Amino acid sequence: MERMREIYYGDNLEVLRKFLKDETVDLCYIDPPFNSKRNYNLIYNSIGEGVDKAQAGAFIDTWTWNGRTQAEFYEIINNETGRYTGQTITLIDSFEKILGHSSLFSYLVSMSTRLNEIWRVLKPTGSFYLHCDSTASHYLKLVLDSIFVSRGGDFQNEIVWCYQSRHFSKKHFGRKHDIIFRYTKSENNYTFNWEDVVRPLSENTIKKYKHVDEKGHYRLQGRGIKGSPIQSAKDVDPQWEITNPELVVRDYLEDKKGVPIEDYWNIDIINQVSKERLGYPTQKPEALLERIIKASSNEGDVVADFFCGCGTTVAVSEKLNRQYIGIDITFQSISLILKRLEDSYGKEIVASVKLNGIPKDVEGAKALSLKQDDRLRKEFEKWLVLTFTNNRGQVNYSKGADRGIDGRAFFLKGREHNKDVTGKAIIQVKSGHVKRFDIAALNHDRQRENADIAYFLTLEEPTKPMMEEAREAGVFHCQIMGRDYPAIQIITVKEILEQNKTMELPFHTHEVVQSAERVIKNNQGKLF
Repeated sequence: MERMREIYYGDNLEVLRKFLKDETVDLCYIDPPFNSKRNYNLIYNSIGEGVDKAQAGAFIDTWTWNGRTQAEFYEIINNETGRYTGQTITLIDSFEKILGHSSLFSYLVSMSTRLNEIWRVLKPTGSFYLHCDSTASHYLKLVLDSIFVSRGGDFQNEIVWCYQSRHFSKKHFGRKHDIIFRYTKSENNYTFNWEDVVRPLSENTIKKYKHVDEKGHYRLQGRGIKGSPIQSAKDVDPQWEITNPELVVRDYLEDKKGVPIEDYWNIDIINQVSKERLGYPTQKPEALLERIIKASSNEGDVVADFFCGCGTTVAVSEKLNRQYIGIDITFQSISLILKRLEDSYGKEIVASVKLNGIPKDVEGAKALSLKQDDRLRKEFEKWLVLTFTNNRGQVNYSKGADRGIDGRAFFLKGREHNKDVTGKAIIQVKSGHVKRFDIAALNHDRQRENADIAYFLTLEEPTKPMMEEAREAGVFHCQIMGRDYPAIQIITVKEILEQNKTMELPFHTHEVVQSAERVIKNNQGKLF
C-alpha cells in the first residue's frame, strides 16, 4: 500500500473544496492564527548579519473586513449551496449584530467556513482538535457546537495546555496556557487510545506492588463491595485473603498501563535552546502532537493539518507511521516543512511527498505573480528565492524597505587560518518588465551590501543590453570551488522550472534556518 504524504500550497478553503473528498480524514488538528493582531516573523540563524535583521515575515495575524470575508459571510447567510446548518447561520448572523464588521467578526467568519469544510472531510469515526487561546476561544466553541453537535457529533474535551515562559505582566495574571478543543464527528463511535498516552507510574506507586506470585508483582486490595469492612483504595494484610477471599483482589503491576491523562497538560514549550527549535514563531512541541495523534488515530490513519505552519503535525505523523495531508498559504512554510522532513528522515521521504499548488511551469509562475490577495502579495518572491536556493535562502527582511533585495544566501567560499570563510549572495526577483537599468542597480546593491555575487531572477527573458551589463560587472572567484563565477547572474523562471537551475555555490555549513533533528526509524517504521 502506497503511503499518503500530501502537502498543498494555497488557501486551505480553496484546497479543501477542490481536492479533498468527503469523509477521508481520521484525525484533524489545526493551530490557526488566533486573531492576536500581531505580525509573526521567522527567525534565521545569524550568519554574517545582525540578529535584528535576520528575520522575515512568516504570517500576519490581523483580520479586516474586506471583499473576501464579506463574500464568505454572504455564503454562510444565504446558504445557497446548503453547506451550513441553521445553527451556524443563526450564530453568524447574531455575531454580526453583536460585533459589527470588526476584526474579530472577520476572523470568526473566516474560521467558520473552514471549520465547516473540516467537518465534511472527517470520517464518521473522525476526531478534531482546535488549538486556540483566550482571544476567541469562547466564540470558536459556539461555532464548533453549531457545526459538529448539531449534526450528531459531540464536544469531548477542553484541554488546557499549561507551559512556562519568561514573559510576565504587571497588568494581569501571567497568561501561561492555551486551549485545545476536542470534538468527534459521532457521539460514541470514534478512536480514543487512552492507554497509548498514559503517564508512567511513579516509583512510589511501583514499590507498593511488593507481593509476588507466578503471574508477577501485585498489591492486595479490597474489591469495593458495598458494606465490606475493607476499603478498596487501601492495601490490606494478606491474612484477609485466607479468611475472607471474596472481599479482596490481587491488583497486578503487569496489568497496569499507567496513569490516565487528565485534561490539563504540562508540556514544555519550544525554548531558545531546544533541539526542536526551527525559528518558526508559533512552533508547537512534538510531545504535544504525539499525545494527540497517538490518542485519536492508529497507524496507517490519515492525519490532517490545514494550517500546518512549520510542519510539526506532518513530522510527528511521519514518525508515528501515519499518512498525512498538510496545507499552508505561505511558501515559506512549505519550504520549511520540506527541509524539516529532509533533515529528519532523508531525501527519499521528501521525494515521496506529493506537492500540490506549487508552480510547475511558467504559466503557473505567472499566475502566482499576479495574485492580488494581500496575504499572497510576496508569495511569488518567496517561492522563487526558496526554490532557487533549495530552501536554504533567507527571504526579504521584515524591518524597513528591502532596498532592492528580495533574498540572501550564505555559502562557503574558502578557508583561512583553518576557519571557514563565508560568502554572501543577494537575490532580486522580477515578475514584470525588465531592462538594463535593473542590472546596473543590482550591481550597485551588491557593492553596497559587500556581497560576492548577485542573482537576478526574472519571469521575463532578459534583453541583450541586460546581459552585457551583467558581463561588465566582472567575476567572483570562489576559492573552495576553484573557479570564477559571474558577479551578476541572470536566471529565468523557465530555467529554474525546466532545467532545475539552482544556486551552484556550496551553502554554508550552518543553515540559515535551524535544522531538525535526525530521526532514525527501526524496522517497524519502514514505509508501507
